[in-house]
Amino acid sequence: MEEYEPHVIQGNVIYAGTDYEAIIREAEKEADIIIWDGGNNDMPFYKSDLIITVVDPHRPGHELKYYPGFINLLIADIVVINKIDSADHSDVNIVRENIEKYNPKAVIVEAASPVSLEDPADAKHIKNKRTLIVEDGPTLTHGGMKYGAATIAAKKFGAKEIVDPREFAVRSISDTFEKYPDIGKLLPAMGYGDKQIKDLEDSINRVPCDSVLIGTPIDLRRLIKFKKPAVRINYELQEIGRPDLKELITEKFS
Repeated sequence: MEEYEPHVIQGNVIYAGTDYEAIIREAEKEADIIIWDGGNNDMPFYKSDLIITVVDPHRPGHELKYYPGFINLLIADIVVINKIDSADHSDVNIVRENIEKYNPKAVIVEAASPVSLEDPADAKHIKNKRTLIVEDGPTLTHGGMKYGAATIAAKKFGAKEIVDPREFAVRSISDTFEKYPDIGKLLPAMGYGDKQIKDLEDSINRVPCDSVLIGTPIDLRRLIKFKKPAVRINYELQEIGRPDLKELITEKFS
């Protein structure tokens, strides 16, 4: 759901399944360029003409520590250093130095991921409000992050307070806090099965807050009945300077 929903909203054609030969042969019938998206979990399953790897300066050094992320760094033709708008300058430099050391032939593209509100009028539900923040669960647990897009948005749009949900969490959400105590005051969305959604809904609606700030990859408002105003955070890639991806891709395939 997380992988497909953004593409569905944008009207992109998606092929998915386990027969990779069949998938690519079908895609070749209607596409000039095929994009393999492995998220942060896979190396390309196809022999690629151009490999683009994205690295995160909020987690400097992680690009060297994990498989297959490190392999994706080594084989990349282009490496995008994302989120330079919200990461520390020193951390951006650490990531850049690691790229230059381990893959000096890669072209480096810098980019930001500025957060925005799906509806600008929703700013009134954040400014000076006691806000509950719901972030992508895996990012906070085994992803090694202490915060996500909703946390950045809470600061940007002037939330009065981030409300601690831990004493109000129930069932599987409570279990997640016990297993990952470093999550702190952020509420993790851990899955989208019926039971997981029910546990998340009950946990959210038990928290005494003015509003809920959603930073998950999918729109939880489709799945959960919120008792408080719920605000969705968006973020999109914004390339900074030259070269940019459009130029590099055009040059490669023109």
